[in-house]
Amino acid sequence: MKVLFATSECAPFVKTGGLGDVSSALPKALAHMGAEVCVVLPYYQSVRKNYEHQLEFVTYFDVPLSWRHIYCGVFRCRMENVTYYFIDNEYYFLRGSVYGDYDDGERYAYFCKAVLEMLQHIGFYPNVIHANDWQCSMIPLFLKGFYQSIPQYAGIKTMFTIHNIEYQGKVSYSFLKEVLGMDDYYMRFLNFGGCINLMFSAIVLADKVTTVSKTYAEEIKNSYFGHGLDEVLNGVSYKFCGITNGIDPQVFDPHSDPCLYHRFGVKSMAGKKIGKRKLQNALGLNADTDTAVLSMVTRLVAHKGLDLVECVLDDILKRRIQIVILGTGDRRFEERFLAAAARYPGQLSANIRFDAKLANQIYAASDLFLMPSASEPCGLAQMIAMRYGALPIVRETGGLKDTVWPINPQTGEGRGFTFQSYNAHDMLDAIDRSLDLYYNHKEVWKKVMYQNMQEDFSWDNSARQYLAIYESM
Repeated sequence: MKVLFATSECAPFVKTGGLGDVSSALPKALAHMGAEVCVVLPYYQSVRKNYEHQLEFVTYFDVPLSWRHIYCGVFRCRMENVTYYFIDNEYYFLRGSVYGDYDDGERYAYFCKAVLEMLQHIGFYPNVIHANDWQCSMIPLFLKGFYQSIPQYAGIKTMFTIHNIEYQGKVSYSFLKEVLGMDDYYMRFLNFGGCINLMFSAIVLADKVTTVSKTYAEEIKNSYFGHGLDEVLNGVSYKFCGITNGIDPQVFDPHSDPCLYHRFGVKSMAGKKIGKRKLQNALGLNADTDTAVLSMVTRLVAHKGLDLVECVLDDILKRRIQIVILGTGDRRFEERFLAAAARYPGQLSANIRFDAKLANQIYAASDLFLMPSASEPCGLAQMIAMRYGALPIVRETGGLKDTVWPINPQTGEGRGFTFQSYNAHDMLDAIDRSLDLYYNHKEVWKKVMYQNMQEDFSWDNSARQYLAIYESM
């Protein structure tokens, strides 16, 4: 089975969120199961400047994009049985940020066309192209519109995975001819909601459509979660399913993680308390390892449940608890948490930045990990937290519901603390239940923590499901 995994980000080269982790771990798991896997992503400025990765130049050619003929260079490296290709064009990708530019639609249209054009220049014709999120959504469209009549391309199938349906790639109607270079016939696959909707085209044209958890697959088929595409997804139910993400257990391993203050494992837990004390010292928290530390490593945006936290933050801090927050996002939340940290010195630490090393130190030092999301396609942080011995507190939505089951305080069955309605005081009740177990039922707490640390959150099961779908195609 030959698979080309097309993505806009992939760790360790470039990562802004969960897609970067998925694009790293899933291809490696597929390769471990015998598939021949190549990953292709843009050659961003941040990748170019990272000299840790030794990339070799492969070839160059022109990409036809409407009336343009645009240079494309291809670079390559190989790691852990996966070959990585990088699409090089300085005009589109030599920029300070990955996303958020005015011409993102054109940038990723070029990327999608270059991916398909590249195949004949590198001599790799996959059985399946697995395209991820709206940035890669034009691959099924371009394949059918420009390449499927070429014999080597004729048998290629496409899978499209929705990692977050909120971001759909909406552009004006002029995009059809000015950028895509396609005639009016193709508007039927693009016209949705009063504009060209690139994700819509991929859902309609891809041979299979997936999303990143079973619950999210059901949720986005209703109007509250579907962001306008719910009826479209109901119409393609025959080719649509959810496969819950995993994490890379070699990357996220408290026993070997080089980022930690002190490593630990189920058989040697002393390092967790040492790391907790050192994190408290580093972040200016009161040095008390017996006090429960609750953390959030997240984008500071409303749909992550930050408005719930904001609503009852003073109530939470009346408890015997310390809070650590790491992330960036909306200025409103950044300023509120910084102000709260000033009001509660020694009890709340707000770290408004992206810091991967600190993130792992926080996971390892925490007792509780809070994810009160309004919606969560899958979520990786709750699985990472459990791997590092922090019990999750989550709202029952998307992948959070699929991976965190409520704890029975009598038997120790379950994985964390959950609440259903999007309500600040229901979240506060879940926090109170977690603190009761932490302070008053230590043996049950330890049992759940040890169980969570040994759970199999790897990609093996998910990768088998993807392979089965590839083969069915």
